[in-house]
Amino acid sequence: MGGIGHIYLRLHEAPEGDVWIDIQDTGKGMSKSQAKKVFQPGYTTKKRGWGLGLTLARRIIEDYHRGKLLVKESEPGVGTTFRIVLRA
Repeated sequence: MGGIGHIYLRLHEAPEGDVWIDIQDTGKGMSKSQAKKVFQPGYTTKKRGWGLGLTLARRIIEDYHRGKLLVKESEPGVGTTFRIVLRA
């Protein structure tokens, strides 16, 4: 997030028993085109790094927990909210 920021976690139980975990930050946010690419291996906006963190997180959640990881919403200059959906 660079500097001082906040991260918020919210848990929701859907009527069918699924659990939604929303992770919201007050970072720099991203455009819609960036949000479409953020889970691609090697994609990064940083000078250093491999661009594998979100790719691996999504793979673990989908392959080992039968869930989903997605960008719920993001706005440049405001922050991003990711959602993890874990099936009942």
